[in-house]
Amino acid sequence: MKIIIAGAGEVGFHLAKLLSYESQNITLIDTDKESLAYADNHLDIRVLRGDATSISILKDASVQDSELVIGVTSSETTNLTLCMLAKQLGCKRTIARISNTEFIDNKELLKFSELGIDELISPEELAATEIQLLLNKSAFNDTYEFEEGELIMVGVSLPKSAPFVGKMVKEAAKVFPELHFMPIALQRLGTQYTVIPRGDTYFKEGDQVYFITVKEGVDELYKLTGKKKEDIKNVMILGGSKVGYKTARDLCSRRFNVKLIEKNKEKAFDLADDLPNALVINGDGRNVELLDEESLESMDAFIAVTGNSETNIMSCLVAKSKHIKKTIALVENMDYFQLSHSIGIDTLINKKLLAANNIFRHIRKGEVVALMRLNNLNAEILEFIVKKNSKVTGSTIRDLNFPKNATIGGVVRDGEGIIALGGFMIKEGDRVVVCCHPEQIPKIERMFL
Repeated sequence: MKIIIAGAGEVGFHLAKLLSYESQNITLIDTDKESLAYADNHLDIRVLRGDATSISILKDASVQDSELVIGVTSSETTNLTLCMLAKQLGCKRTIARISNTEFIDNKELLKFSELGIDELISPEELAATEIQLLLNKSAFNDTYEFEEGELIMVGVSLPKSAPFVGKMVKEAAKVFPELHFMPIALQRLGTQYTVIPRGDTYFKEGDQVYFITVKEGVDELYKLTGKKKEDIKNVMILGGSKVGYKTARDLCSRRFNVKLIEKNKEKAFDLADDLPNALVINGDGRNVELLDEESLESMDAFIAVTGNSETNIMSCLVAKSKHIKKTIALVENMDYFQLSHSIGIDTLINKKLLAANNIFRHIRKGEVVALMRLNNLNAEILEFIVKKNSKVTGSTIRDLNFPKNATIGGVVRDGEGIIALGGFMIKEGDRVVVCCHPEQIPKIERMFL
């Protein structure tokens, strides 16, 4: 697939890096010489220096033969203009990164598709949505919903008290035959290797395990993993960034008690006007005395979303020392993100990874309707719609020649989530959730074509 990415910043570079691993034909455009040189030296892609809205530059990038153009520069205007031009010049599909979330809220009214913009991506919006999901499943450190929650993915670090620690997957299945969940990926404590569990895989203390479950299975997982479902009501947010503002606004609309701390005085007053149901405090959230004065210890959750990763991490560690139930830090530095399971914070979120997950589903073949890359794991989750002529149609799961490093986590059929075992037969129209190592994706895609 020929893909043009405009913007060699963190989001653009990260996207180009992930896509180049899959031998996609990538052209990266930017005006910054140093950013392009770095990308050229580290990635197997073509780079072009120039304005992404220049018609001559786009023609040089062969926009007319491109299947996808992605605008992820820091300028919202540039991204929107690029997509409109690219579509006029013959590109098949366009995606624009935006910062004004009102565009997404009014997408149908404004009819962006008629302007040549097929998809709008807001990393800030994605981060705020992710935070809300994490608060809803407060004992878990990662979560994702398929088909409005008919299937739910949760990630959890196994404590010593979990009853299936020390057992193989197939042993655990016999001991708990009525359970509604399936392990789809795990990472051993202190390692960087991702395991796709098979029947003879052992669960060990400290494993970071990802499960696919149905709605009723969430409570079962709480019990079995020894985690408590905490009632989150009082939330402190550090940073009045776009992510902080949107998170506060959405939580207030759901009747959470929200305190928001913002260092900039003028910005704090503006936020107070825009968020009448939140208590906005002007102060430096790095000041432990200020946090104590504002009753940090009485909070159920602490969310740090300033523009500084170090500030977010350190303030969350302070909150954790006060026994706050849930801590979430926004980090931009991918090196920090790799430490997510050992740093002592419940969850680190990264806008670049969230944006990449969202954009990836537009690049996959077959009927891929959702895709996410697991945090800090070498694994991806894909959701396919089964076609009439797909190779998997009419076959039971055990009869499929499925790659070893891949597993089917669940199926949504007629709007109902099902944890599908070996004897389950796949039918046309099923929505199948698959977890696998990235190198297995081409083989799996062919099975669903």
